Amino acid sequence: MRVTIWGCRGSVASPGPETVRYGGNTPCVEVRLADGTPVILDAGTGIRSLGARLLAERPAEIHLLLSHLHLDHLVGLGFFQPLFAPGMTIHLWGPQSPVESLEARISRYMSPPLFPVQLADVRADVVMHDVPEEPWQIGAATVTADPVSHQGPTLGYRLEEGGRTLTYIPDHEPAIGVDLEHVEQDWISGFRLADRADILLHDAQYSAEEYADHVGWGHSSINQVVTLAKRANARELVLFHHDPFHNDAELEALEVEARRLWGGSGTAPVLAYEGMELDLS
Repeated sequence: MRVTIWGCRGSVASPGPETVRYGGNTPCVEVRLADGTPVILDAGTGIRSLGARLLAERPAEIHLLLSHLHLDHLVGLGFFQPLFAPGMTIHLWGPQSPVESLEARISRYMSPPLFPVQLADVRADVVMHDVPEEPWQIGAATVTADPVSHQGPTLGYRLEEGGRTLTYIPDHEPAIGVDLEHVEQDWISGFRLADRADILLHDAQYSAEEYADHVGWGHSSINQVVTLAKRANARELVLFHHDPFHNDAELEALEVEARRLWGGSGTAPVLAYEGMELDLS
């Protein structure tokens, strides 16, 4: 698997000179499987640039996996050019809901007055899938999804291919009101997905001081994500879903704190940035 980050900002797009090093686009991660199949994690504003490249490439099919339907993870879908290309096949996966189908929920965004084009008007062949409770196959990759602690139905994903594992949990609060370092593993949200992952892309929105005012909001502090990664024996931690109010210097201060908490062994945590490439081959 090869991974490219097209957007790693959380909550709302935040372009400008103070965010240029790590980027202002909201979540979108491209995963290329060994056979070249593109698997896209989330449809934030970063998906616009990725779509232009995929339109030129015209792969046989594209798989788009949505972690949840908050706007920062969905807003780029209407600007994803392959969606409007005849002959393209797009498999769109999302969390189940007992109330509405995935198509009905997405259509609430892609319809007037919020968007001028309706989902029914796209020209690609779009196949909707409720994410199954059991692992499933995309090509040679095994995909596992689990519900994680966030506002509304939200999934984290684990992709395994060729003995290597990528875990993606962009919006997540692994524990509330308990000692994350000592609580039993079964009580930690997202633990099964992160367990022994080669690369863990994980929400790291707040400092410890900021988190004190945001308990229950569904996002992690630096302390929480490092503790989760260490307890899960993740090999490499990539800090994701940067707060829209954090400039580049503030993000780098969080990275310094994450490395201090991590200690001297293994690969130190790093900040996700637009254009970052990770090779799991």
